[in-house]
Amino acid sequence: MTSAALQGRIAIVTGASAGIGEAIARDLASMGTRVVVNARRGDRLDALVASIAESGGEATAVVGDCADRAVVGAMFGAARERFGADADIVVANAGRGLAGSVCTSDDSQWEDMVRTNVLGVALLVRAASEHLVAQTPQDEPLARARDIVILGSNVGKHISPFSSMYGSTKFAVGAIAEGARRELGPRGVRVTLIAPGIVKSEFQQVAGYSPEWAQQFFTKFEPVLDPSDVSRVVAFVVSQPAHVHVNDVTLRPTRQDYP
Repeated sequence: MTSAALQGRIAIVTGASAGIGEAIARDLASMGTRVVVNARRGDRLDALVASIAESGGEATAVVGDCADRAVVGAMFGAARERFGADADIVVANAGRGLAGSVCTSDDSQWEDMVRTNVLGVALLVRAASEHLVAQTPQDEPLARARDIVILGSNVGKHISPFSSMYGSTKFAVGAIAEGARRELGPRGVRVTLIAPGIVKSEFQQVAGYSPEWAQQFFTKFEPVLDPSDVSRVVAFVVSQPAHVHVNDVTLRPTRQDYP
């Protein structure tokens, strides 16, 4: 189903090989947005691009590490080469979790997590700011919508003792988002933070939570969020008229009382 607000726009979506990122790419493409998808798993991206094409959408893939400057540059280059214009929606979704607190989590994984969750987002936001501001007519900054959407987390707003090291990276992401919003908003670029609560996806397994622990958590708060619940919010945010900015969204399963 196409959307007049999204028809013809161009989006970059990182972490698109599964979960929330894949759902965002599919939803935007179904609404008429041309999509550049990024992740490390090339086979997954190829399957996603083919599936989007079969559904009548347009997509292209850039395989690689979202925290690699060359890969970030290649995403913007792919938008121009494949679709003939710069991206005007940039979704910083790539990230990974880590079970445990600063006292109990596997500290051998800290550096990789910080690189992906914080430096990867910062590099993408910096590149996006340069490309999106360059599209802004000085005399009419709100002539059309331009968006940076950053995926944070509920535990980046509320301290969680069972995932505080991961949560610290999402607190950092929140600071990046708000700082960029204050800097870029006056220049016509919207920067939005989306902070989901519990979403059932590959996240729990990759983060190192045991299947039993994760299932206990899902059962306690069921039904928990699905990636499509988050992607629907992203589509709503970027569909708003250029003068309307939904800049900070927290969404949880209705029964999730904590965190």
